[in-house]
Amino acid sequence: MPVISIRIPQLGEGLQEALLVELLKQPGDRVKRDEPIYVMETDKATTDVESPYEGTIVEWTVKTGTVLAIGAEIGRIEVAEGVREVPVGHGPADSHAAPTPASSGSMHDAVASRVEATAAPREDEGDVSSGGPMIPPKTRKYLKEKGLLEQAHQIPAAGRKLMPEDVDAYLAKGGSGGSATPAATPVSTEHYDIVELPQSQLVLNYRLVRGTQVCVPVTVMNEIDWTAIEQARQKAKASGGPTAFAMSCWCVVQALKKHDRFRSVLSSDGRTWKVFKRVNLGVAVALPGDQMVTAVVREADKLTADDFYAALARQIDLARNGKDQADESTTITVSNIGKAGMKIGIPAIVAPAVATLAIGQTYAMPVPEGSGFKFQPTVMATLSFDHRIANGVGAANFLNDIKQEVETFRG
Repeated sequence: MPVISIRIPQLGEGLQEALLVELLKQPGDRVKRDEPIYVMETDKATTDVESPYEGTIVEWTVKTGTVLAIGAEIGRIEVAEGVREVPVGHGPADSHAAPTPASSGSMHDAVASRVEATAAPREDEGDVSSGGPMIPPKTRKYLKEKGLLEQAHQIPAAGRKLMPEDVDAYLAKGGSGGSATPAATPVSTEHYDIVELPQSQLVLNYRLVRGTQVCVPVTVMNEIDWTAIEQARQKAKASGGPTAFAMSCWCVVQALKKHDRFRSVLSSDGRTWKVFKRVNLGVAVALPGDQMVTAVVREADKLTADDFYAALARQIDLARNGKDQADESTTITVSNIGKAGMKIGIPAIVAPAVATLAIGQTYAMPVPEGSGFKFQPTVMATLSFDHRIANGVGAANFLNDIKQEVETFRG
């Protein structure tokens, strides 16, 4: 039985790379065509990707948390005799057995139709590189985007014209270019070192870039009286109870119950919101070497306070072992910048979240009292949010509700 590659399909127009979030099948599993087998995160959405073949999964060749170029091999599958590997975009596995696009509603067939309509350039569409295949204008543009224009002649072409899928295949096999897919080669010279980024940073960078591409960031901030949290922490400290930051996260969960905009993501066409019914709270976790991952407490709104604190501790421990837990339903992330000695910080929105709340270091705030002043423990809470999801008044109301929860906290 032949074994062929499973490749990342073209999940959206103009998309060049995607993040592998989850593998839904294991080696040895039998799968049907159009059955979801893994999950990819793009700048549009988190998507269950269907198998373009019927067969048995042989192996996955990449790990979750990897940013991959479109067309990159993700795994290998054993298929029936006569089944051939389909092009990037996933079309019918074999012409005599698969349904036509008109009779099937699958993503693979729809994309295959677009590929067939656009893949063959006109004879006069491109030019010929010296000693190499013809390079159509769209391929030349793609080569430039990937930083490969100068080495186009080194890239094997499946036909007499070099196509974008040939470039993707070259990168997937480790060819060098500007893509995030190939691993960097460490280099040391007299004047500098080139060091490969850790996987967690590649994932964070991918999500940060997504945030800048799809979000309209706006920031609001407010000072919060920390007295109630500080008092509750002193009572809990002797028994090893929750930290002040954990208590503040509990307050955020209570506020999120009342603000569905901050439990939402915008659809790819920008016409609808997807409002999650449960609160899946993200918490930024710093790792050695200035790395960061996200811990997530799922369905936090259903938990008691004690159960929430226990779940938060477990998820943070997982994150400290390098397990990033964010997905589309992680709509807001809380960052403890006060632990790093920062009073105020303007947080970035790390997709798929649509908001980030930064809680700063406690400081003594002079507050009028009679003819003098008292000094009140205070923190600055800074909320960056996607303006497409919420407007200024909605964000202010949400932050004020967090303030109310904190200032009336009873432990």
